[in-house]
Amino acid sequence: MTERKNKVQTIHPLSISRQCRLMSLHRSSYYYQAVETTDDEFILMRWIDEIHLRRPFLGVRRITDELHDAGCRVNRKKVGRLMRKMGIQALYPKPNTSKKHPQNKVYPYLLRNVTVDRPNQVWATDITYIPMEKGFIYLTVIMDWYSRKILSWRLSNTMDADFCVDALEEAFDRYGEPDIFNSDQGSQYTSKEFTDAFKHHNTRISMDGKGAWRDNVFVERLWRSVKYEEVYLHAYASMDEARQRIGDWIDYYNSERKHQTLGTTPDLMYDKFSCLKQVV
Repeated sequence: MTERKNKVQTIHPLSISRQCRLMSLHRSSYYYQAVETTDDEFILMRWIDEIHLRRPFLGVRRITDELHDAGCRVNRKKVGRLMRKMGIQALYPKPNTSKKHPQNKVYPYLLRNVTVDRPNQVWATDITYIPMEKGFIYLTVIMDWYSRKILSWRLSNTMDADFCVDALEEAFDRYGEPDIFNSDQGSQYTSKEFTDAFKHHNTRISMDGKGAWRDNVFVERLWRSVKYEEVYLHAYASMDEARQRIGDWIDYYNSERKHQTLGTTPDLMYDKFSCLKQVV
């Protein structure tokens, strides 16, 4: 059902609206044809991503202003559409830090006034946009808050829950389980398939709420590091190349790159407490 309006339609005993209802399609999608992202939009998305990394508190209006100041003529509506496609939102206190599914359960925030003083006390997760030579993909990580160690990670070309669940299950298998697992209220993390992964663990689920926006800062700093030290230096031609190069950088980040705040590597900070689960 992808004919254009100006084409002669085949006469059918059922109306178009009736046909759409029978096929569980929205009537407005009858003439819809998906529009591919253009090369110019890929460039614009890269610029938006760089602005967001430098000033994550900027929203659609102010990012549009920054683009105008740089000589890019683009309207606010288009910037907003591309930011939604990239999964980018401004960081500031608000009830919902990410777009959630209205029917999914949202868990309470558990980290207010909590002192994190050991590995596996709190894990956190997030998703970021990764530009490639042609197109883009998404990266998710599971991070130990205390040591800043990346416990697991996955790449995906869609923002569904599957790659988030895969990363979570790998972290459980390799490192045991944390006391608290914190995320935003994004649809990936409130989905049944993601929360079901906690059924056989003693981990409590925590989700950012109003006034808790700073809890994403650790992962936001990681995104800045991986992009300026690795992603922006290369134009990945394929998912395989991105997986190899980002994987190499994460190994370097965990085992060689001293964390500026901690004064040591995440691996050493994590292993210092002998919390690493032995793989049988």
